[in-house]
Amino acid sequence: MRVMLDFLQYQILGMRWLNDGIGFLLSSLGLDLGGRIGASLQFFVYDVLKILILLSFLIYVISYIQSYFPPERTKRILGRFSGWKAYTLAALLGTVTPFCSCSSIPLFIGFTSAGLPLGLTFSFLISSPLVDLGSLILLSSIFGFPTAIAYVVVGLVLAVLGGALINLLGKEADIEPFIRTIQSQESVEQSLAATDRRRFAVSQVKSTVHKVFWYIIVGVGIGAVIHNWIPASWILSILGSSNPFSVVLATLVGVPMYADIFGTLPIAEALWAKGVGLGTILSFMMGVTALSLPSLILLRKAVKPRLLGLFFVIVTMGIILIGYLFNMIGPYLS
Repeated sequence: MRVMLDFLQYQILGMRWLNDGIGFLLSSLGLDLGGRIGASLQFFVYDVLKILILLSFLIYVISYIQSYFPPERTKRILGRFSGWKAYTLAALLGTVTPFCSCSSIPLFIGFTSAGLPLGLTFSFLISSPLVDLGSLILLSSIFGFPTAIAYVVVGLVLAVLGGALINLLGKEADIEPFIRTIQSQESVEQSLAATDRRRFAVSQVKSTVHKVFWYIIVGVGIGAVIHNWIPASWILSILGSSNPFSVVLATLVGVPMYADIFGTLPIAEALWAKGVGLGTILSFMMGVTALSLPSLILLRKAVKPRLLGLFFVIVTMGIILIGYLFNMIGPYLS
């Protein structure tokens, strides 16, 4: 069983065969893979190709599933439940929505204008960029299945508790007035044929790859620099276990950035290779995906500063706590 899991993690998801093939090709061209330039080029080409392959496959699968959950159906499903079941369902529905937080905010506005409880819409908003099939598969390719599954579980818990807390504090008045006046127009749901769903999935793959391609290039470039040019001792002095504030720092560094998990993956991979703690790496990734500055600016259009600040504090504190938790349990997950 262990052999099968290792094969799935390293050869299927991690595509080590692709890395070996690229290394063979570059060596044949006369590049020294032991040098910084050769190693950086191998890292760059391998990670770009690996991420684009995984991205295309995952977007296709998730978009096909998403075709069964148009916004109108999602609203109706959420409206049938209350209490913890409703928060959990809202968080789970966030797993079949777009990868980046900016893409989730229009759906958040639509759900809020439709009259869904504020806590449910925030549970959805928190989970959407954090937890999805992509997170599970991509994290498995680097850190293994136990870590990926644990990440998905704590991400859902953060979404459920965050939404419940916002609802408990009664911040309905902090929604911008224009949101409440938006006329929610129910479109007629169409029963799509399998061919239409495949076309939708293919169009989503093309659209998503087009939108995130340069973020992947930049992320892989940063990862290549970290992996091959920055000494491990320097990185560990800032983000290593000897710095008790490494998780806080990693979270705050991630906030000004804008990317999805595909853009942060190569950076995480490079930090992991340098010996940075698992929780610190995950905190950085969550800070980028859930609390990016562009998404906060967009969210400000829909909510007042007090509610925006509350959302930021709740998610930030949750990410930091998750980071310290994974730094403690990380050795037991590998």
